[in-house]
Amino acid sequence: MSDLRVALIAEGPTDAIVVEAALKALLPRPFVMTRLQPEPTRPQLGTGWGGVLRWCLEFASRGHARLEEDPTLPGFDLFVIHTDADVAECSYGDVSPEMVTLASERHWPPLPCAVPCPPPDGSVNEIRSRVLAWASLPAPGPKTVLCVPSKAIDAWLASAVLAAGHKLLGSIECDLNLEARLGALPKAERVRKTRREYLALQNQITTAWPIVRQQCSQAERFSNEIVAVAL
Repeated sequence: MSDLRVALIAEGPTDAIVVEAALKALLPRPFVMTRLQPEPTRPQLGTGWGGVLRWCLEFASRGHARLEEDPTLPGFDLFVIHTDADVAECSYGDVSPEMVTLASERHWPPLPCAVPCPPPDGSVNEIRSRVLAWASLPAPGPKTVLCVPSKAIDAWLASAVLAAGHKLLGSIECDLNLEARLGALPKAERVRKTRREYLALQNQITTAWPIVRQQCSQAERFSNEIVAVAL
């Protein structure tokens, strides 16, 4: 049986490492992941949520109702689109003045759109609707899963690597400053958001994925949606 082919659209390379770790815990057989965004040969799209927005906009320009129908994206068994729920705190002007104009012309749902947290799914649902709008998708296709951690994917990493009862775990899905707080921990616990440090922890995230699912409602949601698509 051949490996599954996974296409990932993500904010950045560290996010891709966490998503890959989760998929290793969830998918029924080995897979090869292709990072469509950010993609090193296409730096013009940028990184962060603005890069995801530009990728979605480019896809929408091709006029397909599903990623699965796009002939420029052939042969994938799974598409994952990632952006963090903290995008709900942002505005289209944070990407570029041109995006403000496009948002108006294309009638995208407005930003910012933050919903009080807890519960975390308020802002998550708002951002999920915006990702679909950016890509002109009426709904995710049969092989497409949206990955929207709250407030950021750092929560999933922290849940995997910090000891039970750690002070950062109490409101982990509602912490807008988690990245900085992870980087300010004592040396033995400290995690900086670098590709090297995230790669070093990737296997630990995979092994601890059941714990991540227990502590992060959006990791549980992502897991259930992956299993439903992959089986």
